[in-house]
Amino acid sequence: MPYLQSPFETTPTLSLRSLTARVKIPITSSSPPQLHEAVRQDPWSKSGKYGLGWVYFCIILLILTSLLHVYHWLSDRIRRATYKDVIAKSSKSSSPDSDYEMANMPTNNSQHVFFPRNGQLPQRQEEEETYFSFKPMNRGIALMRYFFYRPVPVWRIPSLHLLRLRKREISFPAPGTIVIVSAAFIFVTLYSFVPQPLYYASIAFGSPPLAIRAGMLAVAMMPWIVALSMKANLITFLTGIGHERLNVLHRWGGYICLFLSLVHTIPFYISPAWDQGGLQVFKNYFRGQTYIYGTGIAALVPLLFLCVHSLPFLRRWMYELFVTLHVPVSIVFLAMLFWHCHNYLTSWNYLAATAGIWFVSYCIRLFYLNWTNLRRMSWLIGEEAGVTILPENAVKVTIPTQVKWKPGQYVYLRMPGISVFENHPFTIASLCSDDFPSDYGEEYRDMTLVFRPFGGFTRKVVNAAIDNGPMHTYRAFIDGPYGGMQRDLASFDTVILFAGGSGITAIVSQLLDLIKKMRDSKAVTKQIHVVWALKRPETMEWFKEELRICREFAPPESVHCQFFITATKRVGPGGFPLPPPSPSRPVSDLVHGKIDKAFQGIASKRNSALIRDEAGGDPEKERELRRENEDGISALPAPTFLPPPKKAFTKGHKPNKLSIPSANCHNPTNQSFDFGFPSTPTMLQKNLMRFAFLPAANKKTGWHTEYGRPDIPFMLKGFERGFGKRTCIFVCGPPSMRVDVQRCVAKMQQKIWGGGENGREEVYLHTENYAI
Repeated sequence: MPYLQSPFETTPTLSLRSLTARVKIPITSSSPPQLHEAVRQDPWSKSGKYGLGWVYFCIILLILTSLLHVYHWLSDRIRRATYKDVIAKSSKSSSPDSDYEMANMPTNNSQHVFFPRNGQLPQRQEEEETYFSFKPMNRGIALMRYFFYRPVPVWRIPSLHLLRLRKREISFPAPGTIVIVSAAFIFVTLYSFVPQPLYYASIAFGSPPLAIRAGMLAVAMMPWIVALSMKANLITFLTGIGHERLNVLHRWGGYICLFLSLVHTIPFYISPAWDQGGLQVFKNYFRGQTYIYGTGIAALVPLLFLCVHSLPFLRRWMYELFVTLHVPVSIVFLAMLFWHCHNYLTSWNYLAATAGIWFVSYCIRLFYLNWTNLRRMSWLIGEEAGVTILPENAVKVTIPTQVKWKPGQYVYLRMPGISVFENHPFTIASLCSDDFPSDYGEEYRDMTLVFRPFGGFTRKVVNAAIDNGPMHTYRAFIDGPYGGMQRDLASFDTVILFAGGSGITAIVSQLLDLIKKMRDSKAVTKQIHVVWALKRPETMEWFKEELRICREFAPPESVHCQFFITATKRVGPGGFPLPPPSPSRPVSDLVHGKIDKAFQGIASKRNSALIRDEAGGDPEKERELRRENEDGISALPAPTFLPPPKKAFTKGHKPNKLSIPSANCHNPTNQSFDFGFPSTPTMLQKNLMRFAFLPAANKKTGWHTEYGRPDIPFMLKGFERGFGKRTCIFVCGPPSMRVDVQRCVAKMQQKIWGGGENGREEVYLHTENYAI
């Protein structure tokens, strides 16, 4: 609400239109003393400074984060470049073929010439120098990480059978996010309530200053809130923080904006315009409005809806509805703000910047879509994708595409043949490299997405794969890739990868890329430890080929993998553990089928036209090209179904007791033994399994399997003895695993900021945690 004209004075020389545009009451000799005092303390015409205060706060935070990102980026690049120079020098000074060399027996990759024909004996190699490493900076960063890496405890809500509520876990954002959000909330609160006065002596002197301050702060937040929500934005480019992590700040920024909007609204009801002659002044300025605060209510309602329906439990409960409504309601909210602000002060400047950021971000996203590039075969029709059902109720979607991506990135997948309007993010589990070409052609790479179906789109993908079979292909529209790590794993001496269940999808591509760089002498890394906790051994079938590549092609004794089996196999009476068949959806299946056939028809016509142009009128060559095309675009291989394990032989199974099979019951020579546990074992059973049935660990290669859950603090304590100067710990798993890793890594920072141990410079932690 603008600064209203006092009923104690009149300005006949000024028109109502000019006053509405300026919203400034001139002070005359007849003005009351209260109005003189109000204008002197906090003039309405200078209230735009409160919006600038928020802009300065965000710019300072952005500059500090960008400088830290540049420091890490330069240090990583210089470290890898230095390592390449060392490798190049060692290759030039290597022994000629005529010299004799004593090879290192375990690795056979020694670079020492022990018995050269000429010259002195080689001296002991000096320890690698550290370039671009500022010790005070490293210690300061370690001190911050000591506090920010510490996890916030997860709240566990017990199940209530009477209310049919299942056990829930509430996870909080990272401590760094909590600090930023708290600082922003404290800043806007103090900036609104500390300056005086909060209210004028009369509403006739103008809108309450408290409401004006809060309103300008809320409007000034809009460009930053929208920028943090965009998939392609400048903040990600400057700070290296992916959109999925900035989205946490986007949500909390919306909650703070709602708080400021309420602070802006409530004073108008504490000091209403219809008191002390304010209503008549309002009617003189704003003719034709049926309700005094109509525009404010019109803007507050969509904001309230956006904040409420984005609460975590509501968003998970109705995610598809959330995705469908969030953007349209946001557009309505921005339009209502334009109407409400009426270009008072500098409000429209912030709203115009918001609309500009929104428009530019969507234009940039056109370059991330696989079907908007005229130079690609997927233009307007998308890619061809195959769906494979994996063991343990998992799904693999393989998309041969010309899109390039980096390890750890993700894409948004839309499959019109399954669901037209649903667009969901999935982590890319494959590596985009010339070493892994696609059968579609030299320019194509197989983009692999592996996920577990829960509900909505993922369940529809499983149902479609069951109904149509493994040889059916679908049209796939890709939006991305986005995200990825801020740092390069190849710049760390030691890399430790923790995965829990399906969290291995975020690690596989990183592992393959790192091993490839190590083979090409482009990585500083010397040791890699992989810890994967999975419920059942069949889950290893997801990435059996990738694990084989890691084991066979990694440098000797550089990769150590530990697999922890945390549960036994559950097999239903029907045999294969496949999901239930899809329900009857005749209308939906018909619509999606026709849409998919339309895209397939366009793709077939485009291929036919290209084949005719390539043949040049030669019928024989055209037939041969068509046969090759049919072979080239065939569906993916059929999935491999593992036979269900035979029923274990148990005798009188009782809870919490380990049953030993009787020697006289059956002859189990040709039967698979399943430890005799029909359900998930207890801790006692797991400990017995760990020691009684533990397979022989291969200490030489470092690849072995254990039964039970990994003791993460104990394992990290053992890994710490072999840490190099810089260590990266990557974790993607359930909240309990992340909490254990965060707590241990936070303690490790003490040895860095406390003076350093064995020249250690950094222990970096990366968690795949889309915090709520």
